[in-house]
Amino acid sequence: MSHRPPAPMPDTLSDAFAAAVLLSSTDKPDTLPPGRLSPVSPLPHSSSKHPTPSSSSGSSGSISISRAAAPPPGLASRRSHSGEIPLPSDAPPRGSARPGHRRTGSGPLIFTSGASACSSSATSPLTNALPAGNICPSGRIAKPLPSSCSAATPPPPPPPRASRHDVLGSGTANYGHGSIVRSRSGGAAPAAHEDDAAVRRAMAAADPEEVKRAGNEQYRKGCFEEALRLYDRALALCPDNAACRGNRAAALIGLRRLGEAVKECEEALRIDPSYGRAHHRLASLHIRLGHIEDALKHLSLAAPQPDLLELHKLQTVEKHLGRCLDARKAGDWKSALRESDAAIAAGADSSALLLAARAEALLRLNLLDEADLAIASASKLDYSSSSSSDTKFCGFLANAYLFYVHAQVDMALGRFDHAVSSIDRARIIDPGNSEVVAMHNKVKSVARARSLGNELFNSGKFSEACLAYGEGLKQHPVNKVLYCNRAACRFKLGQWEKSIEDCNEALKIHPNYTKALLRRAASYGKMERWAESVKDYEVLRKELPSDTEVAEAYFHAQVGLKSSRGEEVSNMKFGGEVEAITGMEQFQMATSLPGVSVVHFMTPSNQQCCKISPFVNTLCTRYPSVNFLKVDVNESPSVARAENVRTIPTFKIYKNGMRVKEMICPSQQLLEYSVRHYGI
Repeated sequence: MSHRPPAPMPDTLSDAFAAAVLLSSTDKPDTLPPGRLSPVSPLPHSSSKHPTPSSSSGSSGSISISRAAAPPPGLASRRSHSGEIPLPSDAPPRGSARPGHRRTGSGPLIFTSGASACSSSATSPLTNALPAGNICPSGRIAKPLPSSCSAATPPPPPPPRASRHDVLGSGTANYGHGSIVRSRSGGAAPAAHEDDAAVRRAMAAADPEEVKRAGNEQYRKGCFEEALRLYDRALALCPDNAACRGNRAAALIGLRRLGEAVKECEEALRIDPSYGRAHHRLASLHIRLGHIEDALKHLSLAAPQPDLLELHKLQTVEKHLGRCLDARKAGDWKSALRESDAAIAAGADSSALLLAARAEALLRLNLLDEADLAIASASKLDYSSSSSSDTKFCGFLANAYLFYVHAQVDMALGRFDHAVSSIDRARIIDPGNSEVVAMHNKVKSVARARSLGNELFNSGKFSEACLAYGEGLKQHPVNKVLYCNRAACRFKLGQWEKSIEDCNEALKIHPNYTKALLRRAASYGKMERWAESVKDYEVLRKELPSDTEVAEAYFHAQVGLKSSRGEEVSNMKFGGEVEAITGMEQFQMATSLPGVSVVHFMTPSNQQCCKISPFVNTLCTRYPSVNFLKVDVNESPSVARAENVRTIPTFKIYKNGMRVKEMICPSQQLLEYSVRHYGI
């Protein structure tokens, strides 16, 4: 079988784009017929039943309008694949008229009832009637009236539709269990059951075309898993079906398994190298994966001409990718981040390499959490199955760059074992790359320094551990873990000022690093800088609301701060159980204590009180610096009357003797939020 020779591949994207524009503009009229640009065109009038002869009708260059247009050369001989899923360009035009409608000239859409419509009689003209299709002053479109109707008589109503009942879906196919769906006439079973039956019949069929058609139907409904199963069945019956391979690739794209879709398109092209849709689909996949050269190659081979939209998308991705690489070389990480985001937004939304470049830029900007999310997203993409091993990116072999960035992120976040594993893999893939070699040496040195420092710290050799962590910081001066570990050593040595300095360096790199905040708060406490200590503990209480050690340290810092100000602290207590209040004097004394007190007005016989009381006990343990009190309104009615409690359960929060919050029957979420808000 002979194949059509492929078109010559353009040298650049600009050449491809220009060629596509030139090809798409061929045989298009330069001007429009008169009246086509008018928003309201009059209907054409025919003065006679016979066409008026034209002076140019006999010219040799005229073409009869009744003659069918000839197909373009080579179209009849082009190989076609029955049953293939159409690409977006194969869809019917959006402006195509619906049945029962027609357009006259460039005028508005006009409804016509076909052969059964009543036409107006020539002998009985209607008064105040406009020609059918004209726009009335009100903006509506005039419609023809039946001949038996006068201008004042409305047309007969349309026949009523047959009623259809609503039924509940069974939870199969596209409908959830209990979804309301429209049944078929006569109350037949929902379409979901018929779909399942059709899939089962197709899976048992021996005709690959029948199975493929069933797969196409499932694909159109968005059931990609079912479509994939059917295409697999069809390929088992007929392995060398290029169209079925292409359809299977489309289903894989719907499931976001792009690497497998690339392989499937390549297999379709192995079967039929001139399969234009496979080239087009493969080009789109390579754009999404960020493979510029591969995308251009397959766009050039897509018949009959490259897709202008895809070419434009490819040009945009290439532009931003080039700027990203230039910014990386210059060390302009803000620009590198901006351009990588722009390339992803332009169409390379599944490019593992661009996500890795984004992660590297975020890492250099000390946005560690975002860098970790970006490299994790890149790792989830199956890059190895969608690229060749010799693909270059930033001077790296592509897979080596992924592991290179992963090692940096792991090292910055203290995952030293993972960092060593990642950089070892990068070294195996691209052993001659100087950046990989340098990073390999750095990761190994930092990991050794951290391991040695930990051993010395655990042995009580804090001075030696400080030196070991310092050696690691010489190799990687922006490592928050090494700074924090050295701060711990200096805290043990009583060098609290230096410990605070190391914590500050760690927090510059990662502002939400809780270990550094803990050590700095403790160091502030040792230096009796209570205000700074309380401030750090307040941040930690919000980050770690259930940590009792943090709560106790925060309480002691508060006591120290109040003592330094000369305030009374003898009545302050930490932790304990919910205190029962039995009299007014006890209530006033408890709520006037420094700090925060939460009072629960309740009665054991009330169901809501019984339901929320265990949660109050949990809050008492979770927030030990807060005083929790309970008042049984039956046993202490005087307290309830004095506090004007009319509904139970009622909660009141006091801070330094002043009531700041009252809640009636609150939810657990609201109660804890209020305790945390006023207690921290």
